[in-house]
Amino acid sequence: MFFSHIYVEREAAEYATARAILPRFSQSVPISISHYKDVFCRRGQNFTRQKRRPQLILAVKREDYFHRGSRMCDGFGQDNFIYTTQIMNCPFDCAYCYLRGLYGSANVVIFVNPEDTLQAVANSLPAFICVSYDTDLLAFEALTGYVRRWLAFCAARPEAVVEIRTKSAAFHSIAGFDALPNVQLAWTVSPDSVIERFERGTPGLNARLADMRRALEKGWRVRLCVDPIIKTRGWEQDYRAAAQTIRAALPMERLLGVSVGCFRVSKTHYARMEKLEPFSEIFGYTMEERDGTIGYPDEAEMIAMTRAWLTGGAL
Repeated sequence: MFFSHIYVEREAAEYATARAILPRFSQSVPISISHYKDVFCRRGQNFTRQKRRPQLILAVKREDYFHRGSRMCDGFGQDNFIYTTQIMNCPFDCAYCYLRGLYGSANVVIFVNPEDTLQAVANSLPAFICVSYDTDLLAFEALTGYVRRWLAFCAARPEAVVEIRTKSAAFHSIAGFDALPNVQLAWTVSPDSVIERFERGTPGLNARLADMRRALEKGWRVRLCVDPIIKTRGWEQDYRAAAQTIRAALPMERLLGVSVGCFRVSKTHYARMEKLEPFSEIFGYTMEERDGTIGYPDEAEMIAMTRAWLTGGAL
């Protein structure tokens, strides 16, 4: 991971996290700024072009330390479902990611005061907390150490249940920690055909499954997420084959759960995403709107088929 320029809020430069990160990029040009939004929210940016060479912004989070979970995400039946944003944007480049419709910038923002977020969450427990909602926190772990902070937080607070979702193969960065009963590690997986075409920069299916297997062997609670299912020509064959690979690689009975869902985003985000890459196959299939959400009209059937393949059952 390389950034040619690093924008640093003057206040952020005084934090320990910033002082630890900056020496890692001695070849990058540091630029002092007043507020991260002066760079991140400026007009005329193009997410797709920036994603090819994103820059890094170090900032202080001053408000909104957590948010209520979206209805488009699975809160697994938890009453107090919240998510945190300690990093904005992701090291990976998935063509279907809702962040393309949420942000105008592909630059990465790291908030350097994680202790303030942890304190705000501590005051709101009990809660189910997703910490990789607007980024892949585990993929950034070697740079930030934020996942380790959450592990320490959960070790002291059993009333906190934290989900760390990833597409990475970075379990090694926390492999030395003991498994915690209130921490869930969740891997999002796709067929290799989808990974190669639409999940740029991510590890392949077998690498993710190997990480899941190692985590299970060390006693972690692990969830498998086939979400979102992406419709392509021949998607049925691709997902059926991927399901066979998954069942052969993992002890399915030991998983905490299996989450299956189809590609869906808000109407506003969909319009922005389609404008960025109108000729992508992602937008080449019939969609329908339901309560402000854009998705496949046959998503229920697609989900049922994929679940059956994952369980080895018949339709």
